[in-house]
Amino acid sequence: MNAMNRFADSAETPAFDAPQILRRTRRRRTVGIAAVAAALIAAGGGTALATSVAGGSPTPAATATDAKNDDATTLLYRFADGATTRLPLAGLSLDMAKPVLEKTQTKLGTVTKKAVKGCKPTSVLEVTPHAPKTIKPGDTVDFTICAG
Repeated sequence: MNAMNRFADSAETPAFDAPQILRRTRRRRTVGIAAVAAALIAAGGGTALATSVAGGSPTPAATATDAKNDDATTLLYRFADGATTRLPLAGLSLDMAKPVLEKTQTKLGTVTKKAVKGCKPTSVLEVTPHAPKTIKPGDTVDFTICAG
C-alpha cells in the first residue's frame, strides 16, 4: 500500500499550454473559412460542369452570360476581416444558387423571369447587387432567371 501511495504522489501532472491551444484553434478556424470559400468558388464552376456532363438538355446554360467573369452574374462576397471572394453564378439553376446564399448567410430577394432565346430554363441571368458591389451576411440578393 505504501508503494502505491509513493507512486501516486510522484506522478507528474500534465501541462497544458493554453496559448498554443488557442493559436491552433484560430488557425484551424481560418483554414476552415478558407476551405468553405474555396468550396463556394469551386461549386460555382464544378456544378455547372457536372450538369453539362450528366447529360442535361443540349441547350447551353445561358448565351447572354457566356463571358467568363461576367459581373452581372457574379456575387462579390466580403468576409468579416475585409477579404472578398467572387462567387460566379452564371449558368447555375436557381436551385443550385440557393445553397450559395445559405452559406453566405444572405437572403433570397425578388426572383424575376426573363425570356431569353437559347437559355436553359431557371438558369441565372443576372443577380442584384452584382460585382463590383459587395455583399455581406444579412443582405438580400435579387435574381433574374431564364423563363425558357
